[in-house]
Parts: sequence; structure tokens; C-alpha cells
Amino acid sequence: MQPVHDATVFIVDDDASVREALAWLLRSRRLLSETFGSGEAFEAMLEAGFVPSQPCCLLLDVRMPGLSGLELFDKLAARGLVDVMPVIFLTGHADVPTAVHMVQRGAFDFCEKPFSDNALVDRIEQAVRRSAQVLIEQQQQQQLKARLGELTDRERDVLRLVVEGLPNKLIADQLDISVRTVEVHRARVFDKMEVKSAVELANLLRSL
Repeated sequence: MQPVHDATVFIVDDDASVREALAWLLRSRRLLSETFGSGEAFEAMLEAGFVPSQPCCLLLDVRMPGLSGLELFDKLAARGLVDVMPVIFLTGHADVPTAVHMVQRGAFDFCEKPFSDNALVDRIEQAVRRSAQVLIEQQQQQQLKARLGELTDRERDVLRLVVEGLPNKLIADQLDISVRTVEVHRARVFDKMEVKSAVELANLLRSL
């Protein structure tokens, strides 16, 4: 399995020895990492405007003084970042039920301390692959919205009726234009949206 290039693993843990051990482990597997000693430090990066543009994931300690891992997760969720930045909770035995609950709420996974290096790295690699896929999907959505933005008002009218399954004659009747004009607008819609059929167009828009 090929590694995800340019991926970053963020480590948030108040225990310096844990941060250093994880950073070393990731370096040994050719994974980049950035460490933070508190939830507040990581939140400050978010407040400064950080938005993931490369695959990443977050190793997050459940219990920390100040802003806890659970509270930080809530802030990430509120920002809509838990899909593009999958969260793996690092937890002690007593916090396993809490970690399970966080997975149910959208966290990627949890890893109980002391953890297996191989198992943790496997999950990290899976998390950054999910992040990479989410980034691709987000880029595709942005491109689709940009293409929609290039349509004229009349082309949007035609698009809507084409997607509803109406033939050109009925579209012409509804819009009070000629069938030939509908054909021209339809061709332009297909060209701008980069599709070849009404079914393909409908499937494309469904992704929005």
C-alpha cells in the first residue's frame, strides 16, 4: 500500500514524553507530524485560520488540563473539520467508554494506552487516506459549483427541467421558447457541466 504524500499527523497531548514517542514513531514510518502540548495551542492554530489543504489526521488525548480532548473535538465538529481531519483519540482504560461514544459521534477511532505501534500506525494511515478522499470530494464539489455558476439564468431553467426528465418540446412550452432554442441551451448546459446525457447530469447534481 502506497503512502499518502504530504500528509501531516497532528498530535495533541499534554504529556511531553507521549508527544516525543509518537513523533519518533511517525518519523520511523516516514510520516510528518506536528505536536501541541495543549488543546488551547491547537485551537489557536484553528483560530488563526488554518484549514486543511493536505491529507491529515489528529491524535488527540482525551484527558488534558484546560481544554480537554472532548471539548476540542466538539470545536472541530462545529467547524465541520472532523471529516477532513479524522480524529483518533488516545485514551486510558477508564476512558474507553467515553472514546467509544466519541466514535459514535464521528471520531475516526480510539487507541488505548499503552498502544501497539503497528496497530496505531495502521489506523493513522487509514485516517489520512480518508482525509485525502474527503479533500478530493471537496475539490470536486467546488469545481461543480463553479460550473453551475457559469450558467445563465435561462440555462439554469433548462437544466432544472432536463433533470426533471422533461423532453425538449415540454421544456419549450414551459419556458415559452422554441424547441430549437431549448436544444441550443441544452447543448450549452451539457458542455459547461461536462456531461453527455440527462442521466449523467442528474447524477452529478445529486452529489450536491
